[in-house]
Amino acid sequence: MSEGRKLVIVESPAKAKTIGGYLGKDWDVEASVGHIRDIPTPSEMPAEIKKGPFGRFGVDVDHGFEAYYVVDSDKKKKVSELKRLLKGADELYLATDEDREGEAIAWHLLEVLQPKVPVKRMVFHEITKEAIQRAANTTRDLDVAMVDAQETRRILDRLYGYEVSPVLWRKVKAGLSAGRVQSVATRMVVERERERMAFVRASYWDVVGDFTPDGAANQFGARLSAVDGDRVATGRDFADDGTLKSKNVVHLDEETANSIAAQVISAQVAVTSVQEKPYTRRPSAPFTTSTLQQEASRKLRLSSKNAMRVAQRLYENGYITYMRTDSTTLSEAALTAARQQARDLYGAEYVPDAPRRYEKKVKNAQEAHEAIRPAGDRFRTPAQVAGELRGDEFALYELIWKRTVASQMADARGSTATVKLGGTLEDGRVVEFSASGTVITFRGFLAAYEEGRDDERASKAAEAEEERRLPKLSEGVAITTLRADADGHETSPPPRYTEATLVKAMEEKGIGRPSTYASTVGTIQDRGYVNTRGNALIPTWLAFAVTRLLEEHFGELVDYDFTASMEEDLDRIAGGDEQRADWLQRFYFGHGLGGDGGSGAAVGGRANEPLSGQGLKQLVEDLGEIDAREISTIPIGEGIVVRVGRYGPYVEETVPHGVDLSTGEMSDDAATTPRRATINDDIAPDEMTPAKARELLDQSADDGKVLGQDPANGRDIVAKAGRYGPYVTEVLDEETAALKGKAKVKPRTASLFKDMDLATMDLETALKLLSLPRVVGTTTEEDGTEVEITAQNGRYGPYLKKGTDSRSLTTEQQLFDITLEEALAIYAQPKQRGRAASAPLKELGNDPVSGRPMVVKDGRFGPYVTDGETNSTLRKGDDPESITPERGAELLAEKRAKGPTTRKRAAKKTTKKTAAKKTAKKTTAKKATTKKA
Repeated sequence: MSEGRKLVIVESPAKAKTIGGYLGKDWDVEASVGHIRDIPTPSEMPAEIKKGPFGRFGVDVDHGFEAYYVVDSDKKKKVSELKRLLKGADELYLATDEDREGEAIAWHLLEVLQPKVPVKRMVFHEITKEAIQRAANTTRDLDVAMVDAQETRRILDRLYGYEVSPVLWRKVKAGLSAGRVQSVATRMVVERERERMAFVRASYWDVVGDFTPDGAANQFGARLSAVDGDRVATGRDFADDGTLKSKNVVHLDEETANSIAAQVISAQVAVTSVQEKPYTRRPSAPFTTSTLQQEASRKLRLSSKNAMRVAQRLYENGYITYMRTDSTTLSEAALTAARQQARDLYGAEYVPDAPRRYEKKVKNAQEAHEAIRPAGDRFRTPAQVAGELRGDEFALYELIWKRTVASQMADARGSTATVKLGGTLEDGRVVEFSASGTVITFRGFLAAYEEGRDDERASKAAEAEEERRLPKLSEGVAITTLRADADGHETSPPPRYTEATLVKAMEEKGIGRPSTYASTVGTIQDRGYVNTRGNALIPTWLAFAVTRLLEEHFGELVDYDFTASMEEDLDRIAGGDEQRADWLQRFYFGHGLGGDGGSGAAVGGRANEPLSGQGLKQLVEDLGEIDAREISTIPIGEGIVVRVGRYGPYVEETVPHGVDLSTGEMSDDAATTPRRATINDDIAPDEMTPAKARELLDQSADDGKVLGQDPANGRDIVAKAGRYGPYVTEVLDEETAALKGKAKVKPRTASLFKDMDLATMDLETALKLLSLPRVVGTTTEEDGTEVEITAQNGRYGPYLKKGTDSRSLTTEQQLFDITLEEALAIYAQPKQRGRAASAPLKELGNDPVSGRPMVVKDGRFGPYVTDGETNSTLRKGDDPESITPERGAELLAEKRAKGPTTRKRAAKKTTKKTAAKKTAKKTTAKKATTKKA
């Protein structure tokens, strides 16, 4: 390395701080804080640019797909700071991540900073002193092909979103978005729900019993496996439509199963077969981004987004290697470290003679980086970092450490025994029972780590079989039946995706990349396409409508193979085997228009892949007539449909006028009228059966349930199920409802209390609800004035009001029951700031800055963390139940750094408008390689 000052630019402040400690005093390390510029939206463009070729997309599609970039408004100060530091530097080191995004950030920095000193590209995969110093001595040039690939992806996503999303706005709902990966991920979740909706449950029975060869001490369990030589049907023998798909199996009903259970008690049973075979189980490969997210979800209950956030902190602080990778490869140094640590901790017999090497077997896997592992040439054990890491950071590090060490350990070994018992019943039927168990004689890698399972049922079954010892048995040994019971079952629909299983499925299909999994799963939830129930991902009805439109009119764009092929094409561009502009030309304008010389090659050069000769532009222009109503209609059976309307989903049943729904009799009137009811968000699509739909229709938001008449004015009182929950209201007569202006009458409406049920709502309770707010009584103030105290139900719960002074109540029932004396007692207490104090959602310990206890509370605008002095709202990805003390302290530190919130005073009105200055610099210059040192 040459002498002089050197400026190193990384992506994150945390990384800059760590790296700065490893380099000498002649090095300045500064963070760009991610990308410094991007393609703006049309609304952000200057007027003169909007009128030009960049106006529609921020991309000139007619001239080589050049992009118009602007420095982000919140990065202008950062850019100025970097330019200032660069003036005093003799060399510039671009040390952003070694992936497409990192390479693109480095290129954007070059384009904006325009350095006049030698530039070097510095890359590393772990932040240790040795790795950083090694990287500083072994630099390279900027990889222009990787930059091309990232820019292609960015432009591809812009074209996709800007062309397809407006179709969704016009035909489904305003404000929706479509995306190359998010739309495919949404389709996967919708398809799984469709399978569940079409699933027909089947019931089947079997018999389980306890048996012993010589007494209760050696008893073991076994299950009926065959009757008269035919295998007993189990769940896997049934198709999704509830029919048997296997032949030559016995489908037991309850009566038959009970008969067998009763008779086997007295039957003579003996061992008919004993089979024993070796058992071997290999360790799992080291973590990739995908498998890390899956295991963090299963074992630590971390969402994909939170898992990556924690992993990012571990990487930036030097604890693990780079966390965005789909490689299972370990370096020679890592192999040596893992093997040595396993030998030191567990013994030489736990380490195989040769290192284990793993090959990735999923579609489109890349081997550019190592697997995720502990940093350094010698791994720090969890015990060694326990004083430095807390909460999720420690748990995730421990998980990564265990997985890495276990990957280089010996197989678990043992034996599996299968025993079959036979007997003849009183009625002559021959029955067979089976039992199996695995005895692990050498735990091997299981001493350090065992991978979790996605399917809880499979997990429990496997755990039950493993380590279950059977008594030593041989053929012909007489067996005593201690117990036999009939056992009924129902087949289960395919399980919904969880974040872990969706990431796994996307990886297997080659959709997306390690860096996109967490953001994709987060996006489809943020966009309202997917909700969560526990760990399960449940598509909304909106997702059904959007997916149907895309399948029917943009089928190739949401085709799994086509989406995966685009990832392959981006890899080819990154490898220099495909030209960026040619590929985008074919994608957008269609075959024969790009650099293939009119050969008709599809996107990426595949003649048999989608877009069927058309580019995205033609697909959007050649849509024909899309029936928006039909697209947003989902039949659920028996003439009932779900529709996705402007204000949300609703169920609809069209019945002839004059039909008596209780008898089905119809009058001569042939006209039809629809019954409609709003669908609440807590009803999953597979739960919306015709019966459930009619239940909602009977409590329809349109028709409602008439409870009776208000004695005071004779108006009907109706109970309804609305989008935001059940409520009661009064029905105005036509004359009153027609009044306008100051004479207009608004019907009284009141939500049901949380403990009230719409089905059991009566007139008396409804009238009490409509009577709110209730005057509790009158009190005399110090100045002699009399003030009413009222009990009211508001947006944030029940409360008392006395003039402008409000006090929260603890239960809704108090609105009816609270007395004047009780109300005055509440007002006699000191007024609490904000809402009534509630129990914290979680306690996080003392804040390291203020020393005060940190707690998570539920506030008016959602959950927040506070130390009593500083409050900070939790972000979207923060779970109040699993948030760590470190994360709480981080949020409070961020809030303190921002300083107190100040409100800007409104400017005085002036007669003249001053136009804001618009400054933008077009930076569509061709990419250049960095200057060699």
